[in-house]
Amino acid sequence: QVQLVESGGGLVQAGGSLRLSCAASGRTFSFYAMGWFRQAPGKEREFVAAISRSGGSTYYPDSVKGRFTISRDNAKNTVYLQMNSLKPEDTAVYYCAAKWVATATILTNQYDYTHWGQGTQVTVSS
Repeated sequence: QVQLVESGGGLVQAGGSLRLSCAASGRTFSFYAMGWFRQAPGKEREFVAAISRSGGSTYYPDSVKGRFTISRDNAKNTVYLQMNSLKPEDTAVYYCAAKWVATATILTNQYDYTHWGQGTQVTVSS
């Protein structure tokens, strides 16, 4: 089992940056594929970024590609989401997610993940 705790959310002006962190408990963090998702009020949860177990592979949807960067530090049991050039439409609760995997796979579907954090609010003002 792994428990996830997000941090780093807040209020930022459009064009600004934030870095979210997701700290995981347990000793097998390096066996987990990790992802970030977000959910805005009245909208479905959507995929934001994913990273493989080693961090060697990442994937982003077009909506954040070139602005967001996912990374991980397996020695610190932490995954990060660096968000630059933020837009008001990036406003949402951001969640990190984890799933134990046997290979260097990337998971983009929220239903593939088995563990979720409690979320952190990101608000981008115009």
